[in-house]
Amino acid sequence: MKIVTVLGARPQFIKAGTVSQEIAKHKDIKEVIVHTGQHYDSNMSDIFFKQMGLPRPDYLLGVGGKSHGAMTGQMMEKIEEILLREKPHIVLVYGDTDSTLAGALAGAKLHVPIAHVEAGLRSFDMKMPEEINRILTDRVSTWLFCPTETAVKNLKNEGFPFFIYQSPITNRFQLITNVGDVMQDAALFYKQYAKRPENVKIEDKFILSTIHRAENTDNEKRLRGIFEALEEIAKEKQVILPLHPRTKKLLQNYSLITNNITLIDPVGYLEMVWLLENSDMVLTDSGGVQKEAFFFKRPCITLRDETEWVELVDIGVNKLVGADKEKIIKTYKQFTNNQSPITNHQSLNLYGDAKASKKIVSELLKAS
Repeated sequence: MKIVTVLGARPQFIKAGTVSQEIAKHKDIKEVIVHTGQHYDSNMSDIFFKQMGLPRPDYLLGVGGKSHGAMTGQMMEKIEEILLREKPHIVLVYGDTDSTLAGALAGAKLHVPIAHVEAGLRSFDMKMPEEINRILTDRVSTWLFCPTETAVKNLKNEGFPFFIYQSPITNRFQLITNVGDVMQDAALFYKQYAKRPENVKIEDKFILSTIHRAENTDNEKRLRGIFEALEEIAKEKQVILPLHPRTKKLLQNYSLITNNITLIDPVGYLEMVWLLENSDMVLTDSGGVQKEAFFFKRPCITLRDETEWVELVDIGVNKLVGADKEKIIKTYKQFTNNQSPITNHQSLNLYGDAKASKKIVSELLKAS
């Protein structure tokens, strides 16, 4: 069996880390990795392949830093050429980026079955490009590997039991299954290799923050509200923020002052694991980091108006605050006064048993 895996962004490298390791255990599977170049900065890309033991990409497309339409179109064109050359049995995609959609559409149009890891997630906000990517990828996928029961229910609510797509290659109908979350596999496995970031002065108690979503970075009012709140919080406790290149550029464009926040360059996954494990709290607009905060028992303040990880909101360990300065500060104080409310919920099996990678590969092997 030959699998072409399409990757392009930091979260996908993390998700692929344990799945690719599992694939490598099977001599009858050949994995061909395509890196679209969506995250092309070495700190956002190369370091993850090195740290996580991912095989080096067989193809590097170099498509990044463009509009959504331009990137998706150029990726599709190049991925199609690779699929025609490699003739894989399966195209494997992760998450919800433009790379995900490009890989899924290119494969589907060539009648190659698609396996979608992290299927069924919904924020119910069609203004988000990620939401469009998720929905379209799910529709053309043969294997829909869901990370939670909520994701399975989302697909059923969209009529998937009645939306029958039969793969012309494998003659299989769509398989919807809750395998658990591959990011939990990664967090638990790579925790033993965590590394303290170098050349960064880190206080005993600190807050970890990440900001990169277009809904925040491309809106000056929202970005200003978030950073003004972080500046206030940083007067009381250190706020460490690994700065996404696009966010850095827009901070300069908006002339936003960040005297109190500890801004650092993007870090590798092992450094990020260390920061998560040693932080007191997380403030983020990242989907993946919301879950990672839970894996490491840290309360999370989500700087978005909605989230696909509704389970964390339902149990009170994740609070949605949008970009409202006062709401961010108020929620920070509530979490601080309440210590860590997450400790009461670690027995909940929200994201599986850390065997998602094994289950995914096992299902794919059935098609061989």
